[in-house]
Amino acid sequence: MLQLLTFVVEKLSLFSIFKLFQSSCADAGEDRERHAQRGPAAPLRRGDLLEVPRTVFIHYGIYLGDDKVAHLIPDILPVLSNDEQLIGSVVTNKRLILGCIYRSATVRVDTLEDFAYGSNVLINHMDKTARDAARPNEDVAQRAERLIGAVPYSLLWYNCEHFVTDCRYGSATSRQTEKFCEGLKSVIRDQRSVIFTGLLGMISIVCFGMAPSTTLPTVLIPFTLWMAG
Repeated sequence: MLQLLTFVVEKLSLFSIFKLFQSSCADAGEDRERHAQRGPAAPLRRGDLLEVPRTVFIHYGIYLGDDKVAHLIPDILPVLSNDEQLIGSVVTNKRLILGCIYRSATVRVDTLEDFAYGSNVLINHMDKTARDAARPNEDVAQRAERLIGAVPYSLLWYNCEHFVTDCRYGSATSRQTEKFCEGLKSVIRDQRSVIFTGLLGMISIVCFGMAPSTTLPTVLIPFTLWMAG
């Protein structure tokens, strides 16, 4: 029982796994000479790749010059309104979350201050770990400008990191997605997942009675996890 309780605590902590996404910045102590609060102190170059830590993830953008940043961000408002002035206002957390759910996003241009949102900014920090060499900065900026507008959004398969890596390195990849998938695989491979999901299934049967909607998941989900593990 103690093991099962420990397992539940461990898996509930999966909600904080997005914090692991920031591990790519964990070794950035010596690389922060080009950052400052609400924007870097060193001069930015058009085409630089910018990253800022948010609550549970790292947000990315491409600097276009003149204090402007192109970045991909989920937003529900373009689905609900055609008011360009309203849509152009800073995207709130509520708009962002609803955009994620609806899978609606835009590559938009905001000021550096709005993009940073009060956080520290890292410049081209990903260049040290990227698999491909960075393109010339002007090519990067022009690629970002061509992509401005509505885009399909996927939290795992096309997010803000995919956008900037496509622009700067020529291949859309996301280390944040890779880390999430690694964490998810560790949950699936843990055989205690079978016990945990089976227990939840039994509780649902007791609470809601025997029915296909309760019995089938109780059997199929633990069986699938068992085979996958």
